Amino acid sequence: MPKLRGDGGLSRAEIDIENGAAADEEPIEVMFNPTEYSRNKSVQYGEQSIAGQGTPVTQFVSGEAETLSMELFFDTSEERTDVTEETGKLDQLLTIDDSIGAPPYCTFVWGGIDFTAVLKSADKQFTMFRADGTPLRARVSVTFKQYRPPSTGQTPANGSSSDTASQRTVTEGETLWGIAKEEYGDPTAWTRIAESNDIEDPRSLQPGTTLTIPPE
Repeated sequence: MPKLRGDGGLSRAEIDIENGAAADEEPIEVMFNPTEYSRNKSVQYGEQSIAGQGTPVTQFVSGEAETLSMELFFDTSEERTDVTEETGKLDQLLTIDDSIGAPPYCTFVWGGIDFTAVLKSADKQFTMFRADGTPLRARVSVTFKQYRPPSTGQTPANGSSSDTASQRTVTEGETLWGIAKEEYGDPTAWTRIAESNDIEDPRSLQPGTTLTIPPE
């Protein structure tokens, strides 16, 4: 994980809320820059056993959303104010916004990082208190998950709908797993396509083949 300076040599990291009721408000500015962060990227593979074969068929299905994780530090010990007033600003990224029916997505901006994401989790640990129990310091471990806003008004390229079958021509490099992922959002649904097209061996899929895609 890269070690980064958290002093005045860099501008403050901030979190811009991109949609929902708070979209026009000022960005959430972190009190102290993180000293390190980690990014994780992975891909998804489908695996299916084939009769008569000693090993299952493994095929690429799709990429998965990248994650960005770090620990943020909050300290109001000098002001003696409740630190939850600062940490609570993150809660709106984990709370359903009634205007959009979901938590808003955001962009984490710091130096060369410009990461559009949803906040997946925020684990808060309070470490210093006033005599009355009011918290003054906190460490918050956050994980952001990469987010791509949906295109408005977009329809599937193959024109399929949820109640009618459609036709699709296989292109170079496509697999039944990948097609099922695109059509149904579930790579394991490839068997539905295979059954509708009398495909016994998914490895036999050839470019140029016209497939019937059953409705969802």
